[in-house]
Amino acid sequence: MDIPQNRYPVDEKKTEELAKCYSRIIELLGEDVEREGLLKTPSRVAKAMQFLTQGYHIDPQSVIKSAMFREDYRQMVIVKDIDFYSMCEHHMLPFFGKAHVAYIPNHYITGLSKVARVVDIFSRRLQIQERLTTQIKNCIQDTLNPLGVMVVIEAQHMCMQMRGVEKQHSITTTSDFTGIFNQAKTREEFISLIKNK
Repeated sequence: MDIPQNRYPVDEKKTEELAKCYSRIIELLGEDVEREGLLKTPSRVAKAMQFLTQGYHIDPQSVIKSAMFREDYRQMVIVKDIDFYSMCEHHMLPFFGKAHVAYIPNHYITGLSKVARVVDIFSRRLQIQERLTTQIKNCIQDTLNPLGVMVVIEAQHMCMQMRGVEKQHSITTTSDFTGIFNQAKTREEFISLIKNK
């Protein structure tokens, strides 16, 4: 099921169950869940978490296939600086940044917005950055069967900035690639193009 960009499903039964859990969490943290400012917080958090994890309910391959076209273009296609927000599965704190995706078509291309949607779908799950990078790469490779795919993600992790080592300016970079991107020259061309602002 493809969900429009600015809408997300809210399951009322799930919202009610989640809200009970968040009420208990708030109490265990030492707050008064009956305090005016917190009365609707459990329900709000329950709805927010459904939005932040909506990627579990969308098939990313079907998104690509919905705008898949035959084309003989054989040069690099790059969609860079794709903003994303995700939730670290270890602490359920946000990590966010930019994804850069390239592929070299092999008879088929997809709409450029669909590449960004694939990033959204996989980021709207409990994630780690390494897996997110690989899932995006695999989805595009498996669906379009291009000559190669490369994904680079640069992100800041709140679990490192707000807690733990508290390193506010650290950036984590991950990359993964297939096919023709195994050649250093092709990888270097991609890196050069995404760094060229």
